[in-house]
Amino acid sequence: MGKQYWLMKSEPDAYSWDDLVRDGSGIWDGVRNHTAKQNMQAMKVGDEALFYHSNIGKECVGIMRIVETAFPDPTADAGSPWVVVRVEPVRPLAHPVSLKAIKADPRLADMKLIRQSRLSVAPVRAAEWQHILKRSEKPED
Repeated sequence: MGKQYWLMKSEPDAYSWDDLVRDGSGIWDGVRNHTAKQNMQAMKVGDEALFYHSNIGKECVGIMRIVETAFPDPTADAGSPWVVVRVEPVRPLAHPVSLKAIKADPRLADMKLIRQSRLSVAPVRAAEWQHILKRSEKPED
């Protein structure tokens, strides 16, 4: 299987794109949903993910790369099933792509971001990925 694409949500007041850029890399911790955990377990080194600011902003703001596959979440209780992956920033999007724009775009209507809106780590199909990157080239109207 080739490169896979993902969307990973973080509340920017807890950990933002700028925090990841400042740190150079980071672990994606605190995920406490089994489907999101399974998605992280499916990630491979080299996969890419959209960094999505949730709650504040509600927009895709950057691209990050998976640099280490799933390992136990150090913020979880010992013996728990929760995992993390290590990510590093690739580049910011030229212009953020908002949830409003994604919801209004028929080509993105089946995204997990919309269909399973509470899911914090979700797969993104290659065509959706390319479309979001294209949308990010211009500011939203």
